[in-house]
Amino acid sequence: MTQQQALASAFPNAKPTRQVHYLTPEQLTAAKKESGIKFTDRMIVRYASATGFAYFDTHRVRTLPETVMVLVTPDGRIDRVEILSFDEPPEYLPKERWLEQFDGRKLDDDLSMKRKIRPLSGATLSARAITNASRKVLALHRVLQRANGGK
Repeated sequence: MTQQQALASAFPNAKPTRQVHYLTPEQLTAAKKESGIKFTDRMIVRYASATGFAYFDTHRVRTLPETVMVLVTPDGRIDRVEILSFDEPPEYLPKERWLEQFDGRKLDDDLSMKRKIRPLSGATLSARAITNASRKVLALHRVLQRANGGK
């Protein structure tokens, strides 16, 4: 699925607004601390509508990239996670049913493979990559919401 197709699926009745944010060093530090994930992204692009926000994250799974779209509700929970591209072998691709366990999750200790996120037998790196991307997106969302006065 392309990014445009994913956005059309995520926001069928509205055209989201593309927003570009540049994190300050303090915001980046806060997001890394809140997520528990190491990353260096300072330019954040998100798509906003009245029904929520879409973030795209491209990361390495094992040796090859994956791109996911994480939809976040206005109250800061994951609406859903969709895999847009996955270049690893197909046997490592998580099933839709596994992805559904992210729906409704917020950024807390339960959003972890050591807690409420079930691991994937034979695809631990795929599971870890999506879990980490979800934590990162939710932390970035919090930081951006604070910077925008909750909007």
